[in-house]
Amino acid sequence: MMCWKSKISLSRIFIILSILLLFGCSKKIYDVVYPALNDGRYDSEFPYRNASKQLEGISNSVKMLNYIVYYKAHIFDENQNIRKVNINNDLLKSDSEQLYFNETVSGTATIMYFDERKVGLLTCAHVGNYPDTVYTFFNTHDGNKTDIIQQVAIKVRENYFVNEIPGSDEFKIIASDKNRDLAFLAKNTDPDKFQQIRQFKYPIGESKNLELGSFVYIIGYPMGHKMITKGIVSNTRDDKSDSFLIDALFNRGFSGGIILAIKDGVPNFELVGIAKSVSAKSDYFLAPVSMNGETMYSTNNVYRGNIHMKKHENINYGITYTISTAEIIEFFKDNSSVLKENGFDLEYLYNN
Repeated sequence: MMCWKSKISLSRIFIILSILLLFGCSKKIYDVVYPALNDGRYDSEFPYRNASKQLEGISNSVKMLNYIVYYKAHIFDENQNIRKVNINNDLLKSDSEQLYFNETVSGTATIMYFDERKVGLLTCAHVGNYPDTVYTFFNTHDGNKTDIIQQVAIKVRENYFVNEIPGSDEFKIIASDKNRDLAFLAKNTDPDKFQQIRQFKYPIGESKNLELGSFVYIIGYPMGHKMITKGIVSNTRDDKSDSFLIDALFNRGFSGGIILAIKDGVPNFELVGIAKSVSAKSDYFLAPVSMNGETMYSTNNVYRGNIHMKKHENINYGITYTISTAEIIEFFKDNSSVLKENGFDLEYLYNN
């Protein structure tokens, strides 16, 4: 009986080894098909289907927005004792020392409207939010500020431009909301070159439906380069604005970049917000004034020139603040009259 059982066991082992050998040598590849989750919720995992075609199309509607502002500065001597109450046109026309300077900044804007005659862009209001007048005051010997004006700079001109959008006209601000940090810019376009302009065609979603762990894409122009990055919704705030935090990397120029989520798989993209700002800490330090454009100094020599207080912002990467779609829709609604007066009817974006 023992020998019979041993024979049966050896036969079974032989069959099992044969099956394993047969399938182990097979080169057939089995495709795993992931079923679409038609649950109406935003996806919380990396897309299982290739989304490059859709992302490329969307990115064509996202542009780098450049801003330049020009100032005329009037410089006074300390013994003139010029204060704010003394500033008037006669004083500015006097023989005070004058100089011109400009500041430039870049951000991201998205084409939300285009009809082959005019184009409208949505961006953050703080991109190019430079004051009309800038005062610089003299300091006391112990470093405290006085109310005596050293310089007053008056804004004389500002300009928004996008290289990829042709046309002789300049962009102008149609609507702006500093509290929501949103602005809508517009310009007339060249009918012969409108093929270069691509409008954002995907629906505006609901930020309030994002969940902890929802997966998002962000498209923008950090440091002047078109970039597509990803992030995870790390926090959904319980407030009226439906704003949320994401862990995406944020650099200068990303302000105004669109945030996209996928609902029930590719290609179901929706706009769920705009990247606004990043957490940062400001440090102040003393630095030498550059001499003849030279910025490198020998650390072996004692520097005896003038020094200035400078500010440096250390970015806390991975903490990105956003503007929700609820705020975007309210912005369009609140400014619907002025938008329509300028030929922009955007109700189709939120009246679905």
